[in-house]
Parts: sequence; C-alpha cells; structure tokens
Amino acid sequence: MASNVRARGTEVTHVSPDRIRNVVLVGHAAAGKTTLVEALLLGTGAIGRAGRVEDGATTSDHEEIEHRMGRSVSLSVCATVSAGVKINLIDTPGHADFVGDVRAGLRAADAALFVVSAVDGVDGITRMLWEECAAVGMPRAVVVTHLDAQRADFDEALAVCQRTFGDGVQPLYLPVLDSPGREVPAGLIGLLSQSVVDYSSGARAERPADEEQLSAIEGTRSALIEGIIQESEDDTLLDRWLSGEDVGLDTLIGDLEKAVARGSFHPVVPVISPAGIGVPELLEVIVRGFPSPLEHPLPTVTTPSGDPREAITCDPTGPLVAEVVKTTSDPYVGRVSIVRVFSGTLVPEATVHVSGHFARFAPSERAAAGHPDHDVDERIGALSQPLGATLNPIDAGVAGDVLAVARLSRAETGDTLSDPAAPALMEPWVMPEPLLPTALVAKTSTEDDKLMQGLARIVAEDPTVRVEVNPDTHQMVVWVMGESHLEVILDKLRARHSLELDSEPVKVALRETVSKLGTGHGRHVKQSGGHGQYAVCDIEVQPLPEGSGFEFVDKVVGGSVPRQFIPSVEKGVRAQMEKGVAAGYPMVDLRVTLVGGKAHSVDSSDAAFQMAGSLALKEAAASAGVSLLEPVDDVQITVDDEYVGAIMGDLSSRRGRVTGTTSVGHGRTVVSAEVPAIELTRYATDLRSLAHGTGTMTRTYVRHAPMPQHQAEKIIANS
Repeated sequence: MASNVRARGTEVTHVSPDRIRNVVLVGHAAAGKTTLVEALLLGTGAIGRAGRVEDGATTSDHEEIEHRMGRSVSLSVCATVSAGVKINLIDTPGHADFVGDVRAGLRAADAALFVVSAVDGVDGITRMLWEECAAVGMPRAVVVTHLDAQRADFDEALAVCQRTFGDGVQPLYLPVLDSPGREVPAGLIGLLSQSVVDYSSGARAERPADEEQLSAIEGTRSALIEGIIQESEDDTLLDRWLSGEDVGLDTLIGDLEKAVARGSFHPVVPVISPAGIGVPELLEVIVRGFPSPLEHPLPTVTTPSGDPREAITCDPTGPLVAEVVKTTSDPYVGRVSIVRVFSGTLVPEATVHVSGHFARFAPSERAAAGHPDHDVDERIGALSQPLGATLNPIDAGVAGDVLAVARLSRAETGDTLSDPAAPALMEPWVMPEPLLPTALVAKTSTEDDKLMQGLARIVAEDPTVRVEVNPDTHQMVVWVMGESHLEVILDKLRARHSLELDSEPVKVALRETVSKLGTGHGRHVKQSGGHGQYAVCDIEVQPLPEGSGFEFVDKVVGGSVPRQFIPSVEKGVRAQMEKGVAAGYPMVDLRVTLVGGKAHSVDSSDAAFQMAGSLALKEAAASAGVSLLEPVDDVQITVDDEYVGAIMGDLSSRRGRVTGTTSVGHGRTVVSAEVPAIELTRYATDLRSLAHGTGTMTRTYVRHAPMPQHQAEKIIANS
C-alpha cells in the first residue's frame, strides 16, 4: 500500500456472506471509475468529502505515481456500507497495460459495473471484457458517466451499449433537464416508478413525473418492462401484459432483481458523480440486484499436487480457502495482501498454508520467470478492512469477504491460502502474457543485487511481469504489458530501492553457422623464457542441416597430431564456437574435420592445441563465409475482423509468413504466422495501435532460420 497507510480505530464487524456485495468497476481509461467510487463512498458516508483525480486526492488512487500520471495504475479496494450491506468496491485501471489488475478484480468480485463515458462510448477492450464476463455469467450493470461534460450524449451512449453488449441492456432511469436549453441534467426519471429525482435545488427531492415527461418515456418504459417480463420465471406474464393486463410494480422489481442477479439482464443507470446524481439509485441496484457471494459460482479447488477434492461452498464454518488477488509492498508497513475469502473464516495471527502455482507458467518455467513453486506454512499478521490506503482493523474475514492481510512474506498474487491440515489449490484465473521486453542495467555493478531483489518483489506483486537473464546475451530482461506498465515498474524500483537504472535495446539470441565448405590453418608457436608452445592443426568446416548441432571428425593420418592432443583441438574449437567468430553469437550446425597438423616433442601441450584449434576455426569460417541464424516465432494474433487486413499487411512488412486465419466468432479472427523474433521486440505496442486495443497475441519459439544476407552483414559490421 502507499506510505500513508493508517488505521482509524478498531472496527470489529461480524458480517454474514448474504450481506456482502463484491463489485468490480471496469471500463476504458478516463471513463470515470475512480470518480464514481468517490461518489459512492461519499453517498454512503464512508468519506466526508469527495476528492478529485486531478488533485491526486481520491481514496482509491493513493500511490504517488497515480497522482503524477492522473490515472489508476493498480487495483484498489474500498469497503463501505449501504442499507446494512457491506459493499467492497474494487476499482481497476482502464489502461490496457494494467489488464492483469482488471482480471484480478474480476476474480475477487461477484458482479461488475461497466463504466461508460457519455462522451467517448465503448472501446474495444471494454467490449472484450464484457464478452469474458458473459462467458462465465457474471452479473453486470452499466453506468453512463460524464453527462455533465460537453458533447455528452446519453441517448447515443445507450445505443452504443445496446449494439455492443446486446438486447439485455436496458435503462432503469433517464437523465432529466429541468428547463429548456439546459445542457446538464438536473435529475433522473425512473422508468418503472415514473417519478422524478430532482437535484436542481441542490438537494435530492422526489416528485411524480408530469404528463409531458410520462409521454416522453412511454416507449422506453415499455421496452424495459417487456425486457423484464421476458426474463421472468412466470411464463404467463408476457401474454398477460401483451393482452393489456397491468403488471404490478412489485412484481416487475422482483423479476428485475432476479434477472440481474442471474446475469441475464443488465440495467443502465446514468450518474453524474460530482453532483451525486444517480448515486442512490446505483447503490439500490448494487444492494438489491447484485448477488451475494452465496449466489456466485466458486472456482474449482484441488490439492496442491492437483488431486481432486471436495468442492468448497461459501460457508464461514467450512474449511479455509482464500486467494491473494493483489500484493503490494510499502516501505513502512511491509507487504500487504488483498485477499478474497471463498470458504471458511480467516483470523489474525493464524497459520495458513500457501500454495503457489500460478497459471501462466509450466513447472519448468516458473522459477526462471520469477515465480518459483512453494508449498509452505506461514503465520499471517493483522486483518484490515481496506478503504483505499486506509486500513481499518477487523477481527475476522468470513467467506465472501475481501480484506487486507499483513505480513504474508511468501504468498504472491494468485496464491491460495488454506488450512494447513487440508492444503488446497484454487483453479487460477487467466492472466495475459507480457510481450514487451526491456533490458535493464543498474548504473553501478554494486547495485546488481538490489536490482534483483527489487524485481523479485515486483514479480511477487504482479503476475504480468516476467524476469529472465538471457543465457545467450546475458541481459537482464523484464517482460511487461506495455510502455506505461514499464514506467510504473521503473518508478517502483527507483522509489523503493533508490536504484539508478538504464534501459537498453533487447538483443535477440542469434546463432552463427558457415555457408559452405571451408578450410582453416591454426598455428600457435611461441618461445618465451626457454619454454615454448607449439601446435599446428588443419581443419575443414562444412554446414550441417538445421538442428544437427556440432560434429567433430578425426581424419588425422600418420600421427601428425598425437592422439593425446586431438581432444585438445576439439576443446579449442568448441570454446571458439561458444564465442562466435563473426558477431559474437554461438556457432551451430557445422561439422569440423581435423585433417592434419604438427607437434613438437617438447613444446607441444594441451593449451597450445586448444589455441590452435580456435585459430583454425576462425580462419576456416572466414573462408567458408559466416551466416547468421535468427529465431523464428509462431505467433497467434486474435483481432476484430475489420483489422485482419492491416495485421496481415504489417506481418508481411516484418518478413512474416502468414500460415492461416481462423474465425473464432463474435466478429474476431485468429491470424497465424511465423515471424522472425527480431521483428517482434516492440510488436506488443504496435499491435495495440494497429488493432485499436482489441488485439491479443501469443508467441512460441519454432526454430532458427537463416537471416537475409544484407541484414546479417549489417549486424556483423556493427558487432
């Protein structure tokens, strides 16, 4: 958490799962999510005064870099109470670089508020998140914001939402202008209640709608009622309504609440956050329409070894199973973990089992990526109810709740906490693959250890970061989601660890080989202080098929190279192959044949023949000609159909070979291609621009292939 973490009196709360609502706010950057959280907290009395994003004074944006950037960069939880129900508001970043925190928020929540600007509408990322939620049946509502901005158009925003999200999206309220020519709504009109909530006097006042207003909403109201009735469990209700029978308001509201909780109906609420317009109405939707944790399906649970075990239920008396959905580090309070409790009850100072096997990595890859496996017991610290950076101590966290846990030193984001007597592992959520690499260098060698420690802490917090030391280039490479993500990581390293860092271009692991048959003469003859070194060898080199590796063949006749020195020649050749002969990259796929040489009865030695072998390889490679081999990746790019042509054209410009396209439904296509890795180092950023934020990609190494000669010559010349 941020350094202003503090506790405001001990709050001992014994809340039951049916009185909890876990709500995640998602939407594009600058849609107004953080400002909406501030309005909801003010409306419930959790805060006394609403802060502004522009002033760096909001409850959920509490990190210094968020104040500087003027936007959210990490998940934040703000707990409040409305109508006797605890609401955990989970604010998430809107920028595509921080989608990992969005997915963590979706994991912790039981329902989602999609925040849509009345000025900017719906972007591609928001549409994709809606489809993900629809696939798992997560209940959703839409909040239309920025109605007080210039160019705001509620009708157009609603139409865009209905086109994008489907027919289940219907408004419960419409904005009301209290006088002709007024541009900013002064209140809302309820389509079901047919009453107006008026804020024109500065206070909330409710009155019946007048005749003109009733006439204006008639068509929209009928569409809403028909939509609710179609979701009703009473099959006769639609026929009765179409025949002219009046359907009671209580019946409509009851059916509406059930449909929202099922995730089959999605109400739209207009909100002007700074004025508080629509806030009580939205809170009513959250409290009455959104499901409690008791109604939300729970993830699959196994033993840490992957064996099946009994399914868990949202029962405070059941076995403890919880999950770390966010980890933060603070120089004053240490590591703080945001935890969703799925089963059982978590209490302070308890011993829990930590199972760490995050989804994205195969077992052999996790440690290299900075996420080693661990199955350990550890003692937790205090429990708190988070309000942004403020931590209010509590005495227990029951099934269904989201809370902050102190002193979890081993647990990372995505890890499972369980009863040590019955260790468990939750089915992990899907995290995106980081695809933008950057090489980091500490300005002084004495800071290398500090850099490794800092990166290890960041990796524990953020599963969308991968760290590796490239064994070929020896660079410290950090893989991230994008430029903004990298900026945040560098800021944390500098602020927390006082590190001075440089970044440099990532070197691609090329290989060298020979183009044709060549010969080389290696002569190492020295005389110094009465002790000489004498070794001469002659070799031939020739290329081998891809993937053949290295062969050493002995064709010496007549003992020109004594038998004991033949392995020395091979050792020298292998050592030079590791160093490369042209651009400093390892050599592969060649045969070296030792055909002759000379030795001295006294001055020849193992070291001398190693040096001769090295020199012979250099000369032979020069005579044969050196080719560079570059890694080629198989890429799978998923984009909206309208961008397929642009993607394929761009891949061709990168020397890519498109191998196929596959329609995956919902207007999206997977483009398969083989592309040289050297052309993909910044592709994550370029893809976002080409596909307007809707493109995703995976890449897998396939093979090394010859690099075009003109490009190879440039690299060799610059090496």
